Amino acid sequence: MGQRTKEAGRHVDAVLRALDILDCFQEKSEMPVKEIIDRTGITRSRAMRLLGTLEACGYLIENADTHHYHPGIKLALLGRSFENYNNLKVIARPVLRKLAMETGESATFYIADGIERVALFREEGTHAIRFSVREGQRMPMNAGASAKVLIAFGSPDLLKQMVANADSEKDTLIRRIEQVREHGYAISKGENIPDAHAIAAPVFSFKGSLSGALGIAGPASRLDDHKIEKRVKLIVKAADILSRRLGEHQAPEESL
Repeated sequence: MGQRTKEAGRHVDAVLRALDILDCFQEKSEMPVKEIIDRTGITRSRAMRLLGTLEACGYLIENADTHHYHPGIKLALLGRSFENYNNLKVIARPVLRKLAMETGESATFYIADGIERVALFREEGTHAIRFSVREGQRMPMNAGASAKVLIAFGSPDLLKQMVANADSEKDTLIRRIEQVREHGYAISKGENIPDAHAIAAPVFSFKGSLSGALGIAGPASRLDDHKIEKRVKLIVKAADILSRRLGEHQAPEESL
């Protein structure tokens, strides 16, 4: 951990200079090489090498007529990714907060990242005793209600990888995933922590692709079979509301 922190504190000069060039385009959408050099203080030969690299990677484009540079498609895609993340955050927060208040349990929105799940957003419940999960925390995908939802409704590649890793348990995993798809939600009882029960449901974008898993977790004493049945309805409803809100927000406008 210490080594990783030490390495993260180091900087690559060439990368910093390339970022200096990209920063130039925050104020102007197009400029000649001379202006880029004047703004950054980089030598012409180095600036040309960096500009050529950024253009080759799709971050900048050179106008063939004027030889001025302007932002490329990669920057547009990064901007869109940033907007989608922050839009999701704004839309998801109220739904998570309402679910936490209704159930008393902490509500979390998970996404898949490789064969791990990440707690992207979280709202704490009203109970004094609750399980500690922090935003950004990574967890294994081999157990838990949200993990089963992400596998069941996520990419086929993830399912294949998890089945391949399951070894002798692959039949059990496939059966559980089929049940999650059939029911539209997942329940786990003591899969990660012996006394912890959890419920999760899928959240979809307007294109029908999986955005993540919305769920709650709490002690078995507060999530017994009777309470789980009631909580499932609330979670499925919350996931459906969030899916519809994401769809309304992301759906393309109709042409006039």
